[in-house]
Amino acid sequence: MRDFRPSRRTLLAGLGSSAAILPSFAGVRAEAAAVGGYKALVCVFLLGGMDGHDVLIPYDAPSHAEFTSLRRALAPEASRGRAVLQPLSPRNGERFGSRRFALPPEAPGLKRLFDQGKASIVANVGPLVRPVTRSQYRNDSVQLPPRLFSHNDQQSIWQANAPEGARLGWGGLFADAAVKSGANRDAEAFSTISTTGDNLFLTGENTTPFSVGRRGPTQINVLSSLERRRGRNQEAEAAYQRLRRHFAAQDYSGDNLIGRDVASIMRQGLDSNAAYQAALSEPPQLGTTFPDTRLGGQLKTIAETIAMRARLGAGRQVFFAATGGFDTHSNQPSNMPTLLGGLDAAISAFNAAMVAVGADRDVTLFTGSDFGRTFAINGDGTDHGWGGHHFVVGGSVDGGRIIGDPPPPGFDHAYDAGRGRLIPQISVDQYAADLGRWFGLSGPDLDAALPNLREFDTTSRIMV
Repeated sequence: MRDFRPSRRTLLAGLGSSAAILPSFAGVRAEAAAVGGYKALVCVFLLGGMDGHDVLIPYDAPSHAEFTSLRRALAPEASRGRAVLQPLSPRNGERFGSRRFALPPEAPGLKRLFDQGKASIVANVGPLVRPVTRSQYRNDSVQLPPRLFSHNDQQSIWQANAPEGARLGWGGLFADAAVKSGANRDAEAFSTISTTGDNLFLTGENTTPFSVGRRGPTQINVLSSLERRRGRNQEAEAAYQRLRRHFAAQDYSGDNLIGRDVASIMRQGLDSNAAYQAALSEPPQLGTTFPDTRLGGQLKTIAETIAMRARLGAGRQVFFAATGGFDTHSNQPSNMPTLLGGLDAAISAFNAAMVAVGADRDVTLFTGSDFGRTFAINGDGTDHGWGGHHFVVGGSVDGGRIIGDPPPPGFDHAYDAGRGRLIPQISVDQYAADLGRWFGLSGPDLDAALPNLREFDTTSRIMV
């Protein structure tokens, strides 16, 4: 566990405090989310840019032949034969005519969830300011997201609708709306929870991410060490109480506004940590084994937190997990199957845990990534793209569907920006808006959190 070095951002995020030192977000209305019951959104972000071309694979004979002829150097399934793929039978399959699609063999859990109607695939999603045609892209006649194909900027745009330097994420703004509605009235600190430390996606005007790791919330090391020894003798107990009083700024009486805010944040952060640790004193039974991977550990932590939702008093929560390795400029034939297998195992375990704790219909997991990748190969890898394919999983998902229209394999089609970079057909704003509606947000709240949403059709639905 890392040493605690106070800074403004660690004061806000490291201790998980949701105390506000910024003005309220005027666009969030009190009636934003329905009060009562429980709902959670879980973002799994795939760092580096996941190659969706190797996830949703053309399966009908003509399309697959073209796919493998152009991607033979990258597609492990090409040498193993089409028979190893897992063909999909989407409920809306008539939309695609004779075209068929499959998942790779490394994703049996996601295939099973798709068949059960608990997962859908959203095709060709990416950041857009407004709809873009190939002609408009080529002629530079329509506004595009800034700094396309840049890792840091596109991660930020996915999560916050602005390039690197953005301050507020749409997950945090969703949580702001829920808090203003009355949800989490007694558990505001647990509205947004990160398993990756400080996090843009979860930062709202009035909510900041509460950081949780495999061993619980982020701690002040010296205080944690004393806490373990406090019961041994009076001297240890007295030292613990003095130090906790110091870190909680209980003796602060200054008039400086920033000093008072920081003192309040420290106190609330320590109180939130104590409340989370108390809830965790009886570890929840998840009924499943998670893979021993970074993502597996993060989703297990999130599952445990959801299982404790009643103890924490939470009614609406937004979570963030992330795993890397998807920047596959090289070694893609060997790396991509391992990456997909790890993603599949972690999501499958998480879904099983949600069923076990009775939250299957109350929790929706979705994936995001910096960008997709080029259909063109560079030898044994692919380069930075734009649109990509993503999974939405949960008992309230209108599952067993492929949403959108996956572009054909190859080049020079309507969505090819060059080298097989996909011009997104579905904007991140549309993708997020449907999740937000399920979460309980109203139209004005969605417009406030997703500033480009008014430029797009919002009649499509991912959720039931």
